[in-house]
Amino acid sequence: MNIKIKKHNQDGVVKLESFGRIKEIVINEDFLHPNKASIAVCFKGMNSSGILELSPEEVEFINKNVVPKLHLLKGAKVLKFAK
Repeated sequence: MNIKIKKHNQDGVVKLESFGRIKEIVINEDFLHPNKASIAVCFKGMNSSGILELSPEEVEFINKNVVPKLHLLKGAKVLKFAK
């Protein structure tokens, strides 16, 4: 998983890039407040780690935009190179 972030600070805009693997996906359900449910994607890399929290609406948006294009990925191969 590649992570690319633009962050504003006193020096201006700083671009950060990192690589990591998805370690866990956690679904947080709140039975008393079902609108506050979230999906957390936990990742860890060599020099970075983090949690990406998504609302159910954001997951539906991603799903709606990715599913029609899945046919493009069927012939793809993932190549890994040793550093």
